[in-house]
Amino acid sequence: MSTPSSPSPSCITSWSISEDSLRRFVSHASESCIQELLSASDSSREIGDDGWKVLAFENGVEISKRRSGPLHAVRSRWLLQSVSPQQFITVANAIDAAKQWDSDLVEAKYIKDLGENLSIVHLKFGDASKPLFKKREFVVYERRETMDDGTLVVAVASLPKEITAGLLPKKSNSIRGLLLQSGWVVEKLQDDSCIVTYVVQLDPAGWLPRFFVNRHNTKLVMIIENLKKLVQGCPTSEAICEDN
Repeated sequence: MSTPSSPSPSCITSWSISEDSLRRFVSHASESCIQELLSASDSSREIGDDGWKVLAFENGVEISKRRSGPLHAVRSRWLLQSVSPQQFITVANAIDAAKQWDSDLVEAKYIKDLGENLSIVHLKFGDASKPLFKKREFVVYERRETMDDGTLVVAVASLPKEITAGLLPKKSNSIRGLLLQSGWVVEKLQDDSCIVTYVVQLDPAGWLPRFFVNRHNTKLVMIIENLKKLVQGCPTSEAICEDN
């Protein structure tokens, strides 16, 4: 069975929304995403009790999946030694992740700032991208929060298509996919290390078989090594975090 095709641009209702209303909507939606991410990162639960099924454990990375509707949510968890949460959080964002998903990322930019920790991001992939991303684009929010215990959370998910149609009309030759509740939870340990949980649930839209989408969603959470290299190759990452 395939994922349903995207409606044509003429079939999508465009909502005109004020910046204040958009900020309130995204703040409410992202709060739900943050709670889902914190729940997914809760290591106190017994394996399997929370609906997550472990698929593999290799090179220190645990890969799990959970059915959520027709498509799976996929989670990776790993321990990063000698990397602080403040260092890792510099590359825990929608744009750096998308660059690791597929190198043919032709556009990645912040199109609107709604607050100090709340932004709207546009991601666009080209003709040479992998099938999961070929001619796809995503309009997502990105929210960063520091919890009372110091845990850092980055929540990323698509805005409703009615809102994105008003913010950034879709080009006729592209397919607008959906990134469902996704993001990072970075927990500080006693030493200068951290535990990172990364959750992805992506619906590329268009006519792609569900088994194909679910299989490739699993690969999306395996970007940790590349992100770790980005952190270790940036000696100014601590200073960047302090500035933010």
